[in-house]
Amino acid sequence: MVVALGLAVLIKAVLVQAFYIPSESMEPGLVRNDRILVQKVSYWFGGTPRRGDVVVFKDPGGWLPPQDSAGPTNTVAKLMEKVGLYPSGGHLVKRVIGVAGDTITCCDNQGRIEVNGVAIDEKGYAVTDGQACYGPMITRCNWQAGPVPAGHIFVMGDNRAHSADSSWHICQGTDCTHGDEFVSTDLVVGKVFVLLWPRDHFTWVHRPHSFDDVPDRSPSSAGAP
Repeated sequence: MVVALGLAVLIKAVLVQAFYIPSESMEPGLVRNDRILVQKVSYWFGGTPRRGDVVVFKDPGGWLPPQDSAGPTNTVAKLMEKVGLYPSGGHLVKRVIGVAGDTITCCDNQGRIEVNGVAIDEKGYAVTDGQACYGPMITRCNWQAGPVPAGHIFVMGDNRAHSADSSWHICQGTDCTHGDEFVSTDLVVGKVFVLLWPRDHFTWVHRPHSFDDVPDRSPSSAGAP
């Protein structure tokens, strides 16, 4: 038992960590109560999240309601969470839409998100509920975010009508009551690489090719958020 716990601590600290999906925000690919594994090594040694990655990150502050930030309350579950044998609370899972230097715009005449002027075809994974545009959590459809500051990302849930993501936190004029839309890469735990449970949902989670044609932009002119 001691050896197993020791291995679990080592694996959590170094390689992978288990999480659960708490909401419908990443449907259809990730469904509420699905169990996922996150690998951490992709972002070591200067590696950073890429557009299209599905990442788990710590709550930047105010993105989650208190009940979702608390984590497990049972003593045994708390211990298991610490050693990586129980899914952690206080985290979010979203898809990276923009990285440092990027400008994200909603939307083109087909209702597609644009990144650095390139329209993104997300039909393979995103749910828009027939919306004429993305970003339904804010009061207007013609929004723009960025340039994304260095060391930050812009994230969105795949289920666009049911995700309080970066688009929800965009300042509207002088109204910044929802906080900041950019997430520090220091808060990123790692990249989702497998949907582990339930067994009939098992699948490898891959980065789509939708963002392959997006040109990189220098974040040098982007100030801190």
